[in-house]
Amino acid sequence: MFPFSRLFGVTLLTSYLVRASSINSTTYTAPGAFPTSIYGTYWNDPTATSAQPQPVITDPVTNEIFPYELTDPVNFPQNDTVDPHPLPMQATPSQLLETALGQIIAIASNPVFGDDTCTKCQASLAVAKMLVLGAPEQGPLLAQAVCEYFDYSTTCYNEYSELALGSTFSQVLAFANAGGYDGQNLCSHIGLCTVPPAVPLNTTGWFATPKPNPLPPPIQPSGERLKVFHISDIHLDPRYAIGSEANCSAYMCCRENVFNAASPDQLVLPAARYGSYWCDTPLDLMAAAMQAIGPITGTEGSGFNFSLFTGDLTAHDPDNQYSRAFVEYEEVVFYDLLKRYVGPAPVYATIGNHDTYMQFQMIPYTMGGALGAQFNWLYEHISSMWEYEGWVPEAAVAYASTHYAAYAVTRPDGLKIISLDTNLWYTDNYYSYINSTEPDPFGILRFLTDELQASEDAGERVWIIGHVLSGWDGTAAQVNPTNLFYQIVDRFSPHVIANIFYGHTHEDELSIFYANNGTVMSAETALAASWIMPSLTPLTNLNSGFRVYEIDSAASFLLSPTFDVLDVFTYVSNVNEFPSLDGQTEVGPAYYLEYSTRDAYGGNITWGVDDPLNATWWHLVTEQMELDPTLVQTFNTYQSKSSVAGLNCTGECIPAKICYMRSGSSSLAYQNCIAGYSSTQ
Repeated sequence: MFPFSRLFGVTLLTSYLVRASSINSTTYTAPGAFPTSIYGTYWNDPTATSAQPQPVITDPVTNEIFPYELTDPVNFPQNDTVDPHPLPMQATPSQLLETALGQIIAIASNPVFGDDTCTKCQASLAVAKMLVLGAPEQGPLLAQAVCEYFDYSTTCYNEYSELALGSTFSQVLAFANAGGYDGQNLCSHIGLCTVPPAVPLNTTGWFATPKPNPLPPPIQPSGERLKVFHISDIHLDPRYAIGSEANCSAYMCCRENVFNAASPDQLVLPAARYGSYWCDTPLDLMAAAMQAIGPITGTEGSGFNFSLFTGDLTAHDPDNQYSRAFVEYEEVVFYDLLKRYVGPAPVYATIGNHDTYMQFQMIPYTMGGALGAQFNWLYEHISSMWEYEGWVPEAAVAYASTHYAAYAVTRPDGLKIISLDTNLWYTDNYYSYINSTEPDPFGILRFLTDELQASEDAGERVWIIGHVLSGWDGTAAQVNPTNLFYQIVDRFSPHVIANIFYGHTHEDELSIFYANNGTVMSAETALAASWIMPSLTPLTNLNSGFRVYEIDSAASFLLSPTFDVLDVFTYVSNVNEFPSLDGQTEVGPAYYLEYSTRDAYGGNITWGVDDPLNATWWHLVTEQMELDPTLVQTFNTYQSKSSVAGLNCTGECIPAKICYMRSGSSSLAYQNCIAGYSSTQ
């Protein structure tokens, strides 16, 4: 019996022969055998029916025989290495630049993308990334060319050349994931994408031990009050030009050769000797403020227990006017004045976003080599200045000089001060967009967590100081690092962390941290408060100010203080009065007590006179604000340091401000709050 396959083949052959015999005589049926006479020789047996004939073929032009391997069904060549097609000529660096710019222009004008500015931006970043990887020196030139083509600025060279931000952008693009989260995050910073949401945070293994439950019994107040001085955002301007244009059209004012475009040949507002609303702090104002501190705070004889400086000592110069020497000059001048007028007790300082060159920029050490070390000079110099002034001990200086100027100091009275360079999460620090899905790319939050764990183990209380705030309206800080910071604060509050202090905004603000990432915001879940210090500089449309905290801090080391804030006194000087002080030396600016925090906000809160102004108290203040909107308007007035140029807060501004006060992280602010009402400027 035939197998099925053979039976099927015989059937097909029989059918074919029957059909062939029935075709008319004009049909030709080819013989079944291959006509071997066509070719003279063969590589194989041409009469076989199990393989196709392989004739030997000679090229009549070259007289060469084509090899059998060329058509061998079993072993024919897969890739022609004899005659490959050529690649295009290698482009010169200038050609790469020209092509990259052309591609970015094409992306921007491509109708396929429509109004999708986010896709256009990320696609353009990807083009720029390829350029800086292939020709790094062309990166700044591309940044400048893009600025000029799209008319972003009239000073593109000053802003984006290799001597300005052009080199920074080139470094960032070389390492950032331009087509992914980093690119979207960077494009969101210039308003072309939405801010990407915080990446889900996994803290498994982050904390050495779980949060104690129950918490240790709270430390009882010592009953003694001592004074702590706080100053921030000095922005000393040694280039301030008295009598120059104080209402200029191009940043920054109160400098020679600036003007108001509406009146280029005549001054609109002469720069007063002591300062103006659109200008930074002249040395005259700085000296006047320093002279006022002792008499107005009642500390001429006793001094302060200690002081805080939360960063920003340099002026708001354009990038091309900054230099390492300028930053170091400002450090020396300001720290010397501070030591003279608020000493002899130590000043605990941190770095501001303007206190470096390039300003705002801090790079992770993990970038390696010269790139990772390019800001080491800053950390070394500023920490050495802190040691020179006698504020920070040698061991802390050694750590700060190699760890982004971060340090931890345990004072003789038992309070630990942890200073962080929070510029590392600043949204204007373009290096923070590298690996921006990571919550701690700089490793600084690991340092913070370990220090807090050590303090918990030792029963210490801690103050944390930084410059750039972690929350308020969310625009200043990256969402992922501040999300982790929020969880760290939750883990170690209220039993370890007593207070957090920032600067940066120039305005008088505050944020509250709650348990469980703020899922329930109440007096019971409020854990910690961050005090956002108003500035000494009047920029922009603000009065000049500083403040003093009364804290529970025992003079005797036999007592165990809580280091809670019991009251806050903010002192200001009215900048609108400064022009009247010109042309005479009889009197200078007058600083006065603007308000007591307890008196201003605590009138309807049941709270003991010695109870702390902690997170619980501040949450109760926000509840009072919801009941009485005039309290928000009071807050708004003090936010500008009672400036006559400050904006009012009405309508949806009122719930927005309350929401900002309840947002200790950027992610919570973006998630919960109405945007656009964070400032009085």
